[in-house]
Amino acid sequence: MGDKLSWVSFVGCCMKAQSILFHIARFAAALIMLQTLFFKFSASAESVYIFSTIGMEPWGRIGVGVAELIAAGLLMVTRWSWLGALLGIGLMAVAVGMHLTLLGIEIMGDGGYLFALALIVLICSAGVLFLQRARVQEFVLMLRSRFNV
Repeated sequence: MGDKLSWVSFVGCCMKAQSILFHIARFAAALIMLQTLFFKFSASAESVYIFSTIGMEPWGRIGVGVAELIAAGLLMVTRWSWLGALLGIGLMAVAVGMHLTLLGIEIMGDGGYLFALALIVLICSAGVLFLQRARVQEFVLMLRSRFNV
């Protein structure tokens, strides 16, 4: 009986830790994306440099800002956090790719700060998506049944 109780306690502890990790990851990703919006929407020198270098200034900067705002909003809503995480993964995968190919790790002497933020959002978003995989499966099943696929 004692072994069974300790196993139940262990599983309960893990579930609580998983829930805490889920909330930390989604809020961290959302807050980082929200914090960088000011720089995108105010046309800060770093943002203009980045999007000019990749040939997407100004519409790419504004479009990415809007997409990050949507992703952050979705991440804040538990039910839709998986969708925000998916959008965040897409956005940050492109950002990391641009840093590794066209921009470089360091932008205008930032010591790699923007690259590190992109990696943090990517990792947090991937964690949220993994932890919400059951909701993704439910959504896919709903789509399949609705469209008879």
